[in-house]
Amino acid sequence: MDIRPAHPDEAEALAAVRRDVFPFAVMSPATIRHIITTEGAGEKPLHLVGLDDGRVVAWGSASMNTWTSEAGQAGLHVHVHPDHRLRGIGGALAERLHEHLAAVDAVRVRTFASLSGVEFAKRRGYDGSRQMHCSGIDLRQPLPEPPPTPDGIELVGMDQVTARQAYDADTIASRDEPGDSPIDAVDFDEWVREIWENPGLDKALSVAAVAGDEIASFAAVETAGDRSWSSITGTLPAYRGRGLAKLVKSVALRRAAAAGITGAFTANDDENGPMLAVNNWLGYRRVETQTGLLRTL
Repeated sequence: MDIRPAHPDEAEALAAVRRDVFPFAVMSPATIRHIITTEGAGEKPLHLVGLDDGRVVAWGSASMNTWTSEAGQAGLHVHVHPDHRLRGIGGALAERLHEHLAAVDAVRVRTFASLSGVEFAKRRGYDGSRQMHCSGIDLRQPLPEPPPTPDGIELVGMDQVTARQAYDADTIASRDEPGDSPIDAVDFDEWVREIWENPGLDKALSVAAVAGDEIASFAAVETAGDRSWSSITGTLPAYRGRGLAKLVKSVALRRAAAAGITGAFTANDDENGPMLAVNNWLGYRRVETQTGLLRTL
């Protein structure tokens, strides 16, 4: 067993490990390469791989959360291939990542774990805080008809809007996203690097409902092969209650199906009742519930 910093050219192997751990979690090798090579101001990330006889079997990352006004917030994840668990590699990765976060003045760390990983996290000082429901839909099956587009609204691909328009909509809608820290301090340039320039974001399949010069609602779609991930569907407060989230996500799924995507997946906080209702109407079915956990360093 060996642990060392991850290399960008290992993105394919890291994506394979992640898919074996979470088959429903869509993240392309290009996106992973982008994550490893893109560092925002103040994030102070550490990306590690675990190797067994020279082969990548585990992946761990930790970084500061620079998108919140709360000081000292951080995030961490550890993925270990199912065939290589209970051999100490996950614990070794977690120890290295916690040491790194302590050295860069992190105060509180957030992670998510499936049922099999909750006890692993609790043994390392984490405690449960919330539930995240992961769900999927087979796009080879018929989808419900999209609701009508309201007057004054135009549906366009996200490739037809500017980065500034998308940033404004994303950061305003995200302020109401359930979570342990508010998403209220997102720098535009960092957002462009991390989100807009993410090679996994398919702007042509992502859909925006535009009202005049602003995005009223949007559904952002990431793709990897024949699978897609709905990273966020958001509606600005002034436009809520008009069915726009249902409309943009429904149209985005139809675009994905027409482009050859066969499986679409997403995750929603248990407190996000409106989005869970939209997904149920679309035909999403739950594939796993994860626990969000926190540890104070």
